[in-house]
Amino acid sequence: MATSSISVHSHDLDLLLKSGVLRHTNAIVLSQPGPLSSKEDLGFFIRDLFARLQVGGFEFKKKALESLLQLLQEDEKSASLVAKEGDMRYLVHLLDSNHHSSVREQAAIAVAVLANANVFSRNCVFEEGGLGPLLRLLESGSLGLKEKAGMAIEAITSDPENAWAVSAYGGVAILIDACRSGSPVTQSHAVGSIKNVASVEEIRVALAEDGGVIVLVQLLGSNNTSTQEKSANCLWILASASEDFRNSILQEGGLQKLLHLLQESANPDTLEHVLRAIYALSGSIPSLKILQSSISFLVQLAELIKHGNITTQQISASILCNLSINESTKRLMSGCMGSLVKMMELSKPIGLQETASRALISLLSIRSNRKELVRDEKSVLKLVQMLDPKNELVCKNFPVYIVSAILSGGSNGCRKKLVSAGAFLHLQKLSDMDVAGAKKALQRLTGNRLKNIFNRTMAGIVHKDTNPTR
Repeated sequence: MATSSISVHSHDLDLLLKSGVLRHTNAIVLSQPGPLSSKEDLGFFIRDLFARLQVGGFEFKKKALESLLQLLQEDEKSASLVAKEGDMRYLVHLLDSNHHSSVREQAAIAVAVLANANVFSRNCVFEEGGLGPLLRLLESGSLGLKEKAGMAIEAITSDPENAWAVSAYGGVAILIDACRSGSPVTQSHAVGSIKNVASVEEIRVALAEDGGVIVLVQLLGSNNTSTQEKSANCLWILASASEDFRNSILQEGGLQKLLHLLQESANPDTLEHVLRAIYALSGSIPSLKILQSSISFLVQLAELIKHGNITTQQISASILCNLSINESTKRLMSGCMGSLVKMMELSKPIGLQETASRALISLLSIRSNRKELVRDEKSVLKLVQMLDPKNELVCKNFPVYIVSAILSGGSNGCRKKLVSAGAFLHLQKLSDMDVAGAKKALQRLTGNRLKNIFNRTMAGIVHKDTNPTR
């Protein structure tokens, strides 16, 4: 017993000597450095805290953790120095069940703050084995511990290189259970963690086996906006991965819940992720049937193209490109055509011009929409300006295709509007440059004009031949 006691004291003394606190004049009582303290003083204070954390009993540990949390909360930049100078392995060790509950909770808060502070401190927590104990806390800890553990796990898994470890610790089932029965805060962090790791194939397999899809679909109905957004984002990742996941989401009523959330939510971020999930699901035939038959959804899609931010506009237009809708519905959606023309003018984000032009061509397949677009003088002027070879911001194929679509019905009114706006000269130049579709569009633009010239010429010849005074 005496040998064991001496061994413990020897270990503690060794720890104190290595920390350097015994060489400091104020080693016994050390106050927290002020905001203007040097990096050296702050580093010494952190080493002293961790020495006291390891050497002292319950009260010593509790006070040391209180000082550590105060430091982290008052100075966000101190997290990197804490991760560098402190003993992260021992801090993680305090999360184990053999420690007092209040010590575990304070340690969990400190770990959560460090995991969320920056990349360096987050990686230190992960590299010192923090993920496993945090998952155990999420599985069997108190309500407060579960929430703090969930926050830290979501932060750690935000780094794609850490995602594999969730599977290694058997964490997928733990995260799904937290989504099922956790508090709203815990659910939000748990589904955020699943979203972070869902791109890993091995984890997707585990999600399918452990009933993850039905839980994610249910969370779309959560009262927590953050949870709804993360759930929709995760469903998008899964639906984009395989046909099996798309079918599973549909079977659980996921598309209907997404459509309902799209109608109810006013949060731009939530709308964006819901639209992404709907777009991923629109790759399957059963989804297309549902989407194409929902008039309210299609009308809202047109509204999002008109009034949404650039991201929601692009996703909405992408969905429209996938759909085959009837003429009456296309008439209802005609109000967004001017917005699609505006989108074609933008060079970023990548793919926006093509998406907008494809969606616009779909709506221009009916005569009434073609006439309505050419009545919009601003849209016609924009189209003609996009045809100008000097305009290098727009790929010429897209406005050429739009002009060709407008003229596909052979309307003289549409033709006159485009000619008077100056489309003829631009198309002629583009035709000479061998731009795809330009010759065809030019022929459609000048077809009747050439025919009228030919008719007038022939009429003049006939008139000369029948003139008796000739």
